Amino acid sequence: MKIFDIILLGCSATLFMDLYNFILKKLFGIRSLDYRLVGRWLLYLPQGQLFHHTIIQTPAIKSELMLGWLVHYLIGILFAVIFIACLDQFDYPTFLLAIGFGVFTVIIPFFLMQPCFGFGIASNQLVHPWKLRFKSLGNHIVFGLGLYLSIQLLYFTH
Repeated sequence: MKIFDIILLGCSATLFMDLYNFILKKLFGIRSLDYRLVGRWLLYLPQGQLFHHTIIQTPAIKSELMLGWLVHYLIGILFAVIFIACLDQFDYPTFLLAIGFGVFTVIIPFFLMQPCFGFGIASNQLVHPWKLRFKSLGNHIVFGLGLYLSIQLLYFTH
């Protein structure tokens, strides 16, 4: 698979997840992560601040929203690179393999981002941690589904 195809795969799977979150918000009022928090966290890293009491209480920085969205898609591309690298062990990307990979990717927010944001491991410092865990897991399953559907389109259109 060419690098452009992998970038397209990562972006389309991420877009699929974003469309899922858009539908959840419009139909059910369920909000997704505000990606400005990702940008804020990254912009504070050069100042030596990895962990925050809560990132929500940390003062905003100019361009955090744009950076957060950019990094959101770059992470999707990175996950696509890892997924394609894992496919070398398999003959073909199956539905369950893609969904399983999506589930696997939830370790990044659970054990890296949420603790650094001051939310605790897997949101254990927030009010409804299980609700948030299921929401994160759902997002990452949908990302895996997006990988599967996107890769089907890439295989069948080439």
